[in-house]
Amino acid sequence: MAARREQTESMVAESNSTPRPAGAEAVPGDHPTGVAALVRLALVLVDRTGRIAQWSRAAEELFGHRAEVAHDRPASGLLPAVEPLAAPGQAAGSVVRRRCDALDTLAALTADGRPWAGQLAVIDREEHLRDVLWWAWPLPDPFGGLLALAADARPLRTAGPRLALGERLLPFAAAPPARGGFHRLGAALTPPGRLRAGLLSADRLAGLLPAGSADRRALLLDVLDQAGLPALRLDPATVLPVLPADPQAAAAHAAAGLGRRYPTAQQRAARVGPPPQPEQSAPPARTVRGRPTGPLPAQRETAERSAAAQPSGAAGAPAGVPPTTPAPTTPSPTAPSPTGGGAAIEPAAAEPSAHGRPPRRANRAPSAPAGAEGAQSGRLSPFLTNGQAGEQLALLNEVGGKVGTTLDLGFTAHELCQVLVPRVADFACVDLVDGLISESELPAARPDDDTMLRRVALVYNETGGAWDHVLSEGSLVSMPRRTPPGMALQLNQPVLVPVISADVAVDYAIALGGARLAPVVSGRSMLVVPLSARGTVLGILKLLRLPDRAPFDESDAATLKELAVRAALSLDNARLHRAEARVATTLQRSMIPTRPPQIPGVQIAHRYLPGDPKAEVGGDWFDAIQLPGSRVALVVGDVMGHGLHSAAAMGRFRTAMQTLAALDLPPGQLLRHLDNLAHKLGDDHLATCLYAVYDPINRTCELASAGHVPPVLVHPDGSGELLEIPAGAPIGVGGVPFVAKTIDVSDGSMLVLCTDGLVEVRGGDIGAGLAALCGNLIDPLQSPEQACDVVLKRLHSDDRKDDVALLVARFDGVAPSEVATWDLRVDHREVRRARSLVREQLAGWHLEALSDITELLVSELVTNAVRVARDRVQLQLIRVDKLLVEVSDDNHNLPSLEPAEQLGETGRGLTLVTKLAERWGTARKAVGKVVWFELPLPHA
Repeated sequence: MAARREQTESMVAESNSTPRPAGAEAVPGDHPTGVAALVRLALVLVDRTGRIAQWSRAAEELFGHRAEVAHDRPASGLLPAVEPLAAPGQAAGSVVRRRCDALDTLAALTADGRPWAGQLAVIDREEHLRDVLWWAWPLPDPFGGLLALAADARPLRTAGPRLALGERLLPFAAAPPARGGFHRLGAALTPPGRLRAGLLSADRLAGLLPAGSADRRALLLDVLDQAGLPALRLDPATVLPVLPADPQAAAAHAAAGLGRRYPTAQQRAARVGPPPQPEQSAPPARTVRGRPTGPLPAQRETAERSAAAQPSGAAGAPAGVPPTTPAPTTPSPTAPSPTGGGAAIEPAAAEPSAHGRPPRRANRAPSAPAGAEGAQSGRLSPFLTNGQAGEQLALLNEVGGKVGTTLDLGFTAHELCQVLVPRVADFACVDLVDGLISESELPAARPDDDTMLRRVALVYNETGGAWDHVLSEGSLVSMPRRTPPGMALQLNQPVLVPVISADVAVDYAIALGGARLAPVVSGRSMLVVPLSARGTVLGILKLLRLPDRAPFDESDAATLKELAVRAALSLDNARLHRAEARVATTLQRSMIPTRPPQIPGVQIAHRYLPGDPKAEVGGDWFDAIQLPGSRVALVVGDVMGHGLHSAAAMGRFRTAMQTLAALDLPPGQLLRHLDNLAHKLGDDHLATCLYAVYDPINRTCELASAGHVPPVLVHPDGSGELLEIPAGAPIGVGGVPFVAKTIDVSDGSMLVLCTDGLVEVRGGDIGAGLAALCGNLIDPLQSPEQACDVVLKRLHSDDRKDDVALLVARFDGVAPSEVATWDLRVDHREVRRARSLVREQLAGWHLEALSDITELLVSELVTNAVRVARDRVQLQLIRVDKLLVEVSDDNHNLPSLEPAEQLGETGRGLTLVTKLAERWGTARKAVGKVVWFELPLPHA
């Protein structure tokens, strides 16, 4: 078990698995009294059956899978991971990265009962690679299973962790080191007993644990404390304990006063004029990153016309700043009016609503004076001069040329924000409906207060203020209708807030991501534009301007609304492309095994590399199928062609191959049946295939080929041999016989099966690749996993356009002393003899603890076999990592599990096997059938 843990740790980066004993000498910095790192932690709980028992909100944000989807599904296969396998002294660029499963890897790392902490890269729901820090604990009884905490490593290594200091855990920012930031930051574990010593807050950690009674939480917390709690290793001499950050606490506290800050409908109706604007000056335009960030020419000209039309003695309107609030309208439930004591919230233009009807304009307040009316008409007539029109066209032209250059959803959203900052705004973010990100599907219902948005892009002016507390990309956020973003999302109309006053700044800051943004938001101008395409609201675009720039007005809203329409089409195109790619990828992954099976007598490893890395779909496949008698069938195939159509054909061939293999047909007959089936399916695809059956007891291998690349047998001395097998014709041609060949294999040999994409070089001969594969390329002392990495490193290149499927099997065999076989007569008296033989053999193997159950089940199966057999019955026992018992006869009819009569004397044999055996099954053989069952070996 320890060797297995060391091997697994060698495949993941920055392992830091074993905490020092409590009495060991402390390293300086291990006990920073009163100092802890606040980290956003995702919790994943796997129960003892291997299913997800809990999936926290932070796990949704980090990995993209919603809790209702992840809950109670098998943990294996949910989180694909990438293991960098680098030999000592190997360059980073030459590392062969292979896919695995994150939760399976964590289970293997903690299989010896010790916790583990380190880094393991994970592929999230959006197919993005995330560097993740992990802390994993195997849970003893009465809990069982695996508890894992995870944190996004990228923000921690770029900006550093936030620090909590003192008994009240006041937050502070960590200053990066003088050299290179926090790139050496990694996961670690604290010494045991930190909670009992009072060095950490038990309440903060208990709030992160799975739901349950207080006693159960306390017991679980004590288990984790004794194993070592999560920590961050900033450098070799500094380890900080980790406490869970709670970004929602401040927001929830501030949201409690939302009803008081927003006036009632009667208060809003009593307002007859625009709210006073805060006095502000117009400093000269600043230059950020070499680009001007002052108002656009259209904004300056609009301001000059508004100032000229306004009486010189008007109060509350400083020179050079135009009024930003139109004549107020009577409020309605769907269009809130300006808030009391604060800035106005208004639909920016008279656009149709989400239902396709224009908003009502009845019950308008008395009209403004002529001067003010002139100013309003000046603002509502966008770009009347050539300079304004040119600025508008230039902006729209830039969006058309720079937004939507790829079909990546996140990259397209980033392009949109980068065009707008700092040219139009100081802050821009794109929030899309989460269903578009996680499922790539359009929502069935209209957006409401419960609609969850995911932040996919965020760009801000770095010199314009501190935006550190804004929710990062990938975060989930909800936008109630009472906020400007929620109003824009649900009404499908732009919403303009000319100036955010201090009394509502907290509420708007919560909509942006946190109450701590209130000082940054106060005095800014906000514009929220819906992103709508093909009749569906995809999300919203939020923009902010700092006080030293002219506030947003209706002209800006009209321009940016047109801009958002164009950008939304690009985003929807990217969504459609993602949906198609996800369908293809899901199809491919469902047809190719994710990890090799554990079969006694043989070690198996495999790799699959698509010809198009972006599509990850092709026609190559491989398989390893367990057969009766501890035999294993090895399959590699290649459907001619590429793309989704080839992948669909590959899926049909692989399913048919597994079905035919279950009949235990000889390799030549199996390929003949597969060829006949291909003609019945009417598919115009051709496929090459290689089918091999390895018998670990007799140490033979029978192979048959359908026009496939011949395999290579690596002998125990390291020499490679290209096996000469009758080639046959591809599946689907018809009329050609498939001839099998049987060879003897020695223990320690390796069989290498691959598709032509590995050995075929464009413009060259396939023989050169096969010759390299037959050379001293594979060391027989290597494991199959290492052999796969060596072969890919030597033979595969990035310029190859064909798919690659590689399967390497190491033949270890089953020792004759571990196998016992007896031929029985077709006589009911043989049942007693079978029990006696089993009892003696188990005693010789020192497995007396299994004697009673094995004798009972063998007695039932031999009784059934003697009843239906004609000439022979065979009993076989195999001891490997389990006890495998097989009873075969010459009758091909498979037994079925049927309910027994209450007072009947027969029909209970298979019921007993089902209840007492760990696994059991039936299979047809070339002649007759076999019924088998497995029992776990007793622990030493």
